[in-house]
Amino acid sequence: MQSNAKADWDERIALRSDETRAVELPDLDPPTSVTAVGGVGQVTVDWSPVAGAVGYVILRGLDDSSLEPVDHHSGDILSVPAPPYVDTTCTAGTTYRYAVASVPEVTVHGRPGASVEATPLVDDGNVPAVRLTVDALAEGTDLPRPWVPMVGSERLSQLLCKDLTGGREIGAELEQALRRMRDEIGVRTVRAHAIFHDDTRVYTEVDGVPAYDFGVVDAIYDKLLGLGLRPVVELGFMPRDLAADPTKTVFEYGAIISPPKSYERWHDLVRELVAHLVERYGLDEVLGWDFEVWNEANLEVFWSGTKAEWMHLYDVSAAAVKSVDERLAVGGPSSAAAGWVDDLLAHAASTGSPVDFVTTHTYGSPPLDVQASLDRHGFSAARILWTEWGVTPRHFNPINDSVFSGVFLLRGMRSAAGRVDALAYWVASDHFEELGRPPRLLHGGFGLQTVGGLAKPRFHAMSLLSRLGPVELPIAFEGDGGGSLVEAWASRDRDRVAVLVWNLTLDQSKADGAPELARTVTVAVPGVDPGWEVTATTLAAGSGDLVEVATELGIGDWPRAEEWAALAERSALTTESVQSENSTVTISLLMPSAVLLEWRPAGR
Repeated sequence: MQSNAKADWDERIALRSDETRAVELPDLDPPTSVTAVGGVGQVTVDWSPVAGAVGYVILRGLDDSSLEPVDHHSGDILSVPAPPYVDTTCTAGTTYRYAVASVPEVTVHGRPGASVEATPLVDDGNVPAVRLTVDALAEGTDLPRPWVPMVGSERLSQLLCKDLTGGREIGAELEQALRRMRDEIGVRTVRAHAIFHDDTRVYTEVDGVPAYDFGVVDAIYDKLLGLGLRPVVELGFMPRDLAADPTKTVFEYGAIISPPKSYERWHDLVRELVAHLVERYGLDEVLGWDFEVWNEANLEVFWSGTKAEWMHLYDVSAAAVKSVDERLAVGGPSSAAAGWVDDLLAHAASTGSPVDFVTTHTYGSPPLDVQASLDRHGFSAARILWTEWGVTPRHFNPINDSVFSGVFLLRGMRSAAGRVDALAYWVASDHFEELGRPPRLLHGGFGLQTVGGLAKPRFHAMSLLSRLGPVELPIAFEGDGGGSLVEAWASRDRDRVAVLVWNLTLDQSKADGAPELARTVTVAVPGVDPGWEVTATTLAAGSGDLVEVATELGIGDWPRAEEWAALAERSALTTESVQSENSTVTISLLMPSAVLLEWRPAGR
């Protein structure tokens, strides 16, 4: 049953609602200064950024006539936001031509520039070396933390659910998972679907007269605020009594994706909700919330109307929010695959509708740089919130439980740092039931934590990020894949230098590892007292790998009562002391893996 549902879902989410375009996009020049350098198992492509580009497509072929976009098997868009790009889908010893094209908007790319030649090297058994030099004496800059503002969640009505999954109470465990995100990672807000789903009973019509009841919403938000978290209020889906066609639904829980039968009544519903929230929680509190219009209307599976109808829904929703107080924040398009951003901004520029923030989603790649879209439509000051992001858009995908997905999270957060206001990983917990409740402990669920609250590698990755200090330090890279395959994030606080180093390709065909991509990495931190001690906390096979531990313990679909503690203990990250010579350490980094190196005064 679940297998059939997943296959059907995978087919449906590929269908875009409306690709007609009324927005004129700039004809961007291709990047200049393109280089391609072959290394063992990889080619690193670099280029000069182009003003107005939200991203870039890398093309490869055996000659110029056969150039095609490089597919890193993400299941979503192939554009990347910035150089460099490491291609590991190539065949060692084969000479290729590479070219790069600018992307003004996610559905199109410009003409590629002149191609350059590179040959990935054959693995000769000698592990290539990479050297990182961290300037610990630099003044540094504030270290951005795009993972802190927001995380995704299953619809929040599940906080009130007493049902069991795997013998665990859904509501209590979802609450604990969100509390852990707040307490251990520092997350501040939660974005979720379906506050207008009929299980919240917000809207009914009696003899054709609208009636509002926000009692369930109050219970949900009281609980969330009690955890020290704020909601991102996604205005959707459509209440049955307000839907033009209530037979149009999505998900196992029957969320209605129809336009309203009356936009005036939709306006009134939104206004009544927002006014009620202000009355209950106070204007000062709700001024810190964001109101997001719908979810992924650019996919047929989430919106049965047209693009024009959704734009009207946006106008009406924004007007309703602002009718309560002009300072309240509203935005969208909350789109899949970075779509409709230019469409909404061009529409709002022509109609005068407010856009306080832009929201969109992507999977399998770092988020694109949509600031270029904001700038060209006159919304430069709008915030950028990626309200869904992750390693894959596919439910029940084993990659969600893998070490690869954890290291992918590091790479994406580093890429987004300083150019987005939030990058919300989708989602906090495997208590998630869009296509049905979890059938077993490790089922490829989207959650950072399992049913039962065990940390997956992606949660461990967030915990490593949370240990970075407040001051970001510059890093210089040398060697095979340095700065492309092997990346790092360095930081300092008063008595500690922390350097998070990882080895990752975006190529998901190598999610289980690729021996030719292993690197020996030397990390030098001149300026640090040579007497300081160094520890290494590792995320890799054998450390923080829940799948490996579950396999070793012979866990069935669900752990027995006595197995939960062993799973938690043995899947924790490991920390050990490492030898340092003149504030320099050398480590082995398989692909995928990550290591947090911390220099501290002896005895601290």
